[in-house]
Amino acid sequence: MAVDLSFFRSQTAERLRGEGRVEGLAEGRVEGLAEGRAEDILRLLSKRGIAVPDDARDRITACTDPDTLSAWFDRAITATSAEELFTEPEAT
Repeated sequence: MAVDLSFFRSQTAERLRGEGRVEGLAEGRVEGLAEGRAEDILRLLSKRGIAVPDDARDRITACTDPDTLSAWFDRAITATSAEELFTEPEAT
């Protein structure tokens, strides 16, 4: 019995594969940036001599939201503890 495989070579199939590749690349880029930002936060805290408990380290490395990671990075510059990263600063 012959199986018709023409769909897999069609323009529609090629377009769908292309869209999937683009989507995958974009997701990979965001994940890579998030991973790099998390490493930057941990390195900054380490260089500043701030201990990072395992639960805080896990929270930082698990985060994939670029805005959250940017806020945490900014807070890491002046934080006196890892826990301060996760606390919204008070309005002045």
